[in-house]
Amino acid sequence: MLNRRDFLVRSLYGSSLLAMTPVVPQFLVNTARAAEAHQNNILVVVEMSGGNDGLNTVIPYTDDLYHKYRPTLRFNKDQVVKVNDAIGLHPAMGSFNQLLQKNELAVVQGVGYPNPDRSHFESMDIWQSADPKRRTQNGWLARSAADLQDKQGNVPLVQVGPERLPLALRGATSGVASINNPRQFRLDLGNSDPMHQKARKRLLEDLAKSSKPADPNGMLQFVQRRQLQTYASLERLQDVVKDQQFDRRGERQFGLFDKLQLVARLIGLNFGARVFYVSIDGFDTHSNQGEMHRNLLAQLANSITSFFNTLRQIKQDNRVVLMTFSEFGRRVQENGSRGTDHGSGSSLFVAGPAVKGGVVGKHPSLKKDELDYEITILDKLSGDLKYHTDFRRIYASLLDNWLHVDSKTVLAGQFEHMDLLKAKV
Repeated sequence: MLNRRDFLVRSLYGSSLLAMTPVVPQFLVNTARAAEAHQNNILVVVEMSGGNDGLNTVIPYTDDLYHKYRPTLRFNKDQVVKVNDAIGLHPAMGSFNQLLQKNELAVVQGVGYPNPDRSHFESMDIWQSADPKRRTQNGWLARSAADLQDKQGNVPLVQVGPERLPLALRGATSGVASINNPRQFRLDLGNSDPMHQKARKRLLEDLAKSSKPADPNGMLQFVQRRQLQTYASLERLQDVVKDQQFDRRGERQFGLFDKLQLVARLIGLNFGARVFYVSIDGFDTHSNQGEMHRNLLAQLANSITSFFNTLRQIKQDNRVVLMTFSEFGRRVQENGSRGTDHGSGSSLFVAGPAVKGGVVGKHPSLKKDELDYEITILDKLSGDLKYHTDFRRIYASLLDNWLHVDSKTVLAGQFEHMDLLKAKV
């Protein structure tokens, strides 16, 4: 039979923390709200789901081979957003010029991992677990959580997006907040049985009233530990979303712009999270890529630029670094449907005032004998960009130098840092 301590341990530690209703003792709520403002560095991760076409995102516009391989999808030097004399961004990413001019956008080229997998599911899991050999079942950010939680009991990881947590956040021992629909905010008690929830609420209230100086089970001390403070602090999420705008159906239109603006609001209110995770879907552009890709990249650039403009207005931008990623790139040669097929090496962005802006790494060669080949279903060789930068180097750089978490522990190995951050902001 479970005693009270075992009951709390299993129910508190074994459930994902999603949101909050008034079922936690008021003294804990007050403790969470009275905690000092958190001023630690923050990382925002933007997942570009579907396999973004890196070659038409970061464009080698002076390379004749690029124009040869992309007869209908190519962009010339007068169309791209110029980064330097050889590299430009997709024309739809014009708003990124604001970050480029401030030297706050790093364009990281040739990113990938050994023995690339061109399956959406496999490759996404590799990026999110940071393990190309698939030996671990939890996420790289989840493994960072314990070192990101402070003595005030902050919730270190927050996802804004789908109800299902991404692998990157699964397996955390310190709790993860997930915001998917503000109208359905609730406390996830790990068991939907009303009697179980009622008993748990009563137990929490009894513990809050306890004033015995020497509780034989140490329950009062246990209640005051940071895990339960974390549990209480989630009520603050309601303060953030209660005045959000809704459309006529009463449901939030959770596009990337909305997600990042909500993250900015959470940061401005000093909620205390250290990592925020958001996603944008639709990058699997096998056919008629042109307009679809344009709209997606415009949304990406506009949302990120607006996000940092908002942070700048509330004087929080210096605390934040944002990183994008996609599970793989696309093939060098466009296909017969004016689209691109699954590839390997690609590019990503790292943004923020703390970032050392500019191009990082050489653009992978487009020469035939320097591509990464795979035999397709039609028994034809299809060339992909060869990676030269293991994505775990980027993770290690941000873990060690920005979040101040030991990357060797998180990544189960040592990876050389990249020159991504300024010495001082």
